[in-house]
Amino acid sequence: MNTAETRSRPAKIVSLAELAARIPDGSSVALGGSFLHRGPFALVRELVRAGRTQLEIIKQSPGYDLDLLCRAGVVRRVRAGIVALEGNFGLAPWYRQAIETRAVELEEHACATLTAGLRAAAFGVPFQPIGGVTGSDLAQLNGWAEVVDPYGSGERTYVIPAIRPDVAVVHANEITSSGDARVFGTTHWDRIMTRSARSVLVVAERMVDENEFAARPELTLVPGFLVAAACVVPRGAWPGSCWPDYGVDYASTSDYLDDTGHTLDQHLAAAPEVAR
Repeated sequence: MNTAETRSRPAKIVSLAELAARIPDGSSVALGGSFLHRGPFALVRELVRAGRTQLEIIKQSPGYDLDLLCRAGVVRRVRAGIVALEGNFGLAPWYRQAIETRAVELEEHACATLTAGLRAAAFGVPFQPIGGVTGSDLAQLNGWAEVVDPYGSGERTYVIPAIRPDVAVVHANEITSSGDARVFGTTHWDRIMTRSARSVLVVAERMVDENEFAARPELTLVPGFLVAAACVVPRGAWPGSCWPDYGVDYASTSDYLDDTGHTLDQHLAAAPEVAR
C-alpha cells in the first residue's frame, strides 16, 4: 500500500499486516465464527506469516483456524469446545496431533461453559453459573467450583471463572469508517466475545457508508467505539463461508488437508488476501 493510500484511509482502517501486528506473541486471542463459517481466517493466516508464537486461542467451536495455527506452531494453549472441520472432513488433524503430543496445552470446555466464562468477563463478575455440567469430568479436570444456592433451595451448581481474552477478532460482512461492524445471518458467539475482550479487531468484506448502518441499526454486531482497528479483506473468510456473500470452498479445504500434495506455504500463497 502506497503513502497516498495510507493517508486517505480512515483512522481505524488499517492493513491486514498492521492488524496482525496488534496481536503480540503470547496473546490470548478469541476468534469469531464457527467451524468453517465466517471466521477471521485472513487474519489467522497473517499471524502465521508474521511468525507469531505462544498464542492462547479461545473459541467455542474452532476448526480450520485453530488447526492451521497448530500446524504452523503458533499455539501454546487452547480453551475450546468441539474442534472439527464439520461432516465433510471430520476432526482437525493438526490440532489433534498437537494435543496428543502435548505440544499444546488444552483447557477443554463445552461450548456453553466457555460462553459462561466470557459472559462473566463481559458482565464484570468473577464467575458465571452453568447448568449441564453434572456427570461430566470437565469440572474436575478444570477445577471448577460448585456452589450451593444462596437462596435456600439446597441445589448446587457449577460456576465458571471469568475468561477475558486480550483480543477478540471477528469477521464481518460490512464495516464503516468509524469501525461499526455488522453481519448478516447468525452471529455465532461473536457478540459475547467482543464484550468480554480487552480489545476488538475486525476483518470485513467491504466498507459501506454510515447511512446504511443507520437505516438498519439492529444489524450492527459491534459498535465502532468498541473496535480498536479493522481491515477490509474481500473473501477474508476463505476457504470458509461468509453468508450471503459466498459459501465454503470445499475443494480448497480438501487441498489444505492433503499435506502430501499441498504444503502449508502453498495454501497460504493461494489465499485471497495475497496480492496477485
